[in-house]
Amino acid sequence: MTAKIDLFAAAPQLMKNWMGTSVAVAASLDQTIIELVKIRASQINGCANCINMHTQEAREKGETEQRLYLLSAWREAPCYSDRERAALGWTEALTRLSEGHAHEKAYEALKQHFTEEEQVKLTLMINVINGWNRLAVGFGLWVEPAEAKAAQAAA
Repeated sequence: MTAKIDLFAAAPQLMKNWMGTSVAVAASLDQTIIELVKIRASQINGCANCINMHTQEAREKGETEQRLYLLSAWREAPCYSDRERAALGWTEALTRLSEGHAHEKAYEALKQHFTEEEQVKLTLMINVINGWNRLAVGFGLWVEPAEAKAAQAAA
């Protein structure tokens, strides 16, 4: 896939700010949960670029192959904690917001496992990854993970 435009050339300051926000939000919570959320939202949104990038990053951070393979069926897989399940449920509810109002049940689970501050941070992360998914899918982006790390370091 060839990108339709270079986002960083087209809107350099905004993209630098977006990257900085993305990095700050991603650093604000447990990295295991952050990577699971990024991957699950990207699976729902069909973003091959982000699935590729975040599964590699998750492996580098110690995530197991089993948990990565089972992520699309997390409800049935016994390898996720209750806290991870709450985060994944919230991710799905917000990513699929237009499909109905299932977020109330997901929010009840979220409240049991996350402080109010963590709820806001997680919700920001879900918004950030959904934004990246839309940029990547919309503009046909494919960035190798090493290139993404270089861009993050520059932000």
